Amino acid sequence: MTHFANYWRIVRLVGLIALAFSIVPAHAQEAGKPAADFELPNLTKEGVKLSDYLGKVVYLDFWASWCAPCRETFPWMNQMQQKYTDQGFEIVAVNIDTKRADADKFLAQVPAGFTLLFDPKRSVAKTYQLKGMPTSFLIDRAGNVVTTHLGFQKDRAGELEAHIVKVLGSAGDTK
Repeated sequence: MTHFANYWRIVRLVGLIALAFSIVPAHAQEAGKPAADFELPNLTKEGVKLSDYLGKVVYLDFWASWCAPCRETFPWMNQMQQKYTDQGFEIVAVNIDTKRADADKFLAQVPAGFTLLFDPKRSVAKTYQLKGMPTSFLIDRAGNVVTTHLGFQKDRAGELEAHIVKVLGSAGDTK
């Protein structure tokens, strides 16, 4: 009987813990809210923080080597980085592959002309509560999320670029 009673105590405790976690506010990155800061290693394993980019408009992109649309996103992001860098625009792309070799193989085929960071434990990806790949967040100069984009469609890239231009030129932003 004691074993049975202990079993039910454990079940109740697990239930209470699950309930407690369900009450904790989510870390979803909502428009108008500050983007969660993080630090991840870059290509040379140096730590880079999102907050290092305060004062710039950031396109934070999450990608993986197995993501077919990511192959289409990279050439577009290279173009955007080159076109708007002088206006204070930065692309920060976070890879979520568990094996760095997978990301390196992808990058050998699809080069990147922007900042690359690596999140093999997917801790930042969990914080940002990704719903699919690729997922990107447009962040203003003050560090607030302006909008979220799920997926990538070439035929809608012009709309996305217009949104970037609008945030780059927003009143009250400082360069």
